Amino acid sequence: MLGALAILSVSGVLTPLEALSGFSNSGLITVAAMFVVAAGIHSSGGVDLLVNALLGKPSSERSAIARIFAPVVVLSGFMNNTPVVATMIPGIMAWSRKINIPAAKLMIPLSYSAILGGTITMIGSSTNLVVNGQYQLLTGTDGFSLLSITVIGLPVALAGGVFMWLFSPWLLPVRKQENVFANLREFTLEVSVDVNGVLVGKSIEDAGLRNLRRVFLVEIEREGRILSVVDPEEILQGNDRLVFAGDTEAITDLLRIKGILPSVDDEAYSLEVERSERCLVEVVVSPHCDATGYAIRDARFRDRYGAVILAVARNGERVKGNLGTITLEAGDTLLLEARPNFVRQQKFSRDFLLISELDAQPPRHKRAYLSWLILLFMVVTAATGVFSILNASLAGAFLMVVTRCCSISQAEKSLDLNVILTIAAAFALGTALVKTGVASQVAEQLISISGGTPWLLLVMTYVTLSLLTEVITNNAAALLMLPIVLETTEKAALNQEPFVFAIMIAASASFATPIGYQTNLMVYGPGGYRFSDFLRAGLPMNIFIGLITISILILFWPLKA
Repeated sequence: MLGALAILSVSGVLTPLEALSGFSNSGLITVAAMFVVAAGIHSSGGVDLLVNALLGKPSSERSAIARIFAPVVVLSGFMNNTPVVATMIPGIMAWSRKINIPAAKLMIPLSYSAILGGTITMIGSSTNLVVNGQYQLLTGTDGFSLLSITVIGLPVALAGGVFMWLFSPWLLPVRKQENVFANLREFTLEVSVDVNGVLVGKSIEDAGLRNLRRVFLVEIEREGRILSVVDPEEILQGNDRLVFAGDTEAITDLLRIKGILPSVDDEAYSLEVERSERCLVEVVVSPHCDATGYAIRDARFRDRYGAVILAVARNGERVKGNLGTITLEAGDTLLLEARPNFVRQQKFSRDFLLISELDAQPPRHKRAYLSWLILLFMVVTAATGVFSILNASLAGAFLMVVTRCCSISQAEKSLDLNVILTIAAAFALGTALVKTGVASQVAEQLISISGGTPWLLLVMTYVTLSLLTEVITNNAAALLMLPIVLETTEKAALNQEPFVFAIMIAASASFATPIGYQTNLMVYGPGGYRFSDFLRAGLPMNIFIGLITISILILFWPLKA
């Protein structure tokens, strides 16, 4: 997107002012402010407060889905859905074990509920905000109010909830998902350093333990202390207990090394004993992670993150064999051994979609209620017209920081630079489509193909955007389609409002693939899903939501101007 922006500016298609205008668009600034508001709710424990009060003890799978749907739809209607889903995943995983319902039956409904909730208000989704901002720019109007889309978004969300309640128990996989990392002994092994052996006094590197083919050295236990994420220059001492991760069949290779002895104290298995010097963490790899596409041996994970990979799970199963040769992919679940400050340092990193410290209890935050009051203030002032959506979101972000619901650092890290830059560049491409006449030509072709039939144009708009969203990001797809749709409706003398709403809903309603929407990818690993699971559950959902949306727009909005 930024490359396209640069080409349009350098070639003179757009002036510098036009090329960079997206960075000052009110929709983009509102999205940035909403990231901070969401960070305040998330960091203060506001989401945990609501979830713990509402989940309860369901009597069936359908009841469990309903209990997830209600709070998530409300939360996602007024804040970014990514922190909502990230906060709820660990809680729902534990809840699923408690109520004896497989996590695979609950994770996809969690993601879909967040997506549906984003359609309820103008601030529920970044797509709604940026489309509204571009609509104001292209038409010169005041745009839409906070609850303008609620008339269609609420019925769509409720219909989607009913669809999940009825069909999810049938469409989602029935396999029982156990914790693939439950038995540490399945993928780690321990040996000891002979007190009289040749390795005593040598560094890890010099001892030949750094670049073994099938295993990685994870930690050293020495005189009751743990040396985690071991440095290659660490000097070995007699009776050191070495913990390796990887192919457990490589134990015979290790024991061939002179100075290495088998570890016989099985009753005190190292990784099963809690130590303050280390923490075990599960993470879900993001598409933005620098390590994706690399074999673990080449990813420099210890240098990048101060952690070592113990095991990898993909499609709900642990990837066995040579750990070093596994190529990391987006959506992989990793079990890491890390230093104690890893979670704090990486909590807001874009490299990981989810970070869950094993056996850690979420802290109780004193500002949880205050964060909800700030969000309520923001919503009420925007809904009543006291402030514009932009000013209400800026005020909410400011209050979250000032009242210390989130720190300056947390607010800064909450800003998704990839999303912000993509949106800003997409504004420029939309402007170029209008300025060069491309939007006008495409509009004429659409009118010609549809014969000028309003309802057919509406269907074509929704279907085209729904398909485009699966190929590029939902925000970019919406911003590229908006100028074309505005040209089309103007030439055909049609009411623009239902077509703009169709763009907002279609861009968000991405259910059929794990890569179609970020929350889908977040639940992919924890739910133990396969790609086909999303196709089976999401494709009918895509079609159903499309039919509901188009039907409501045709029945309750005049399509002709």
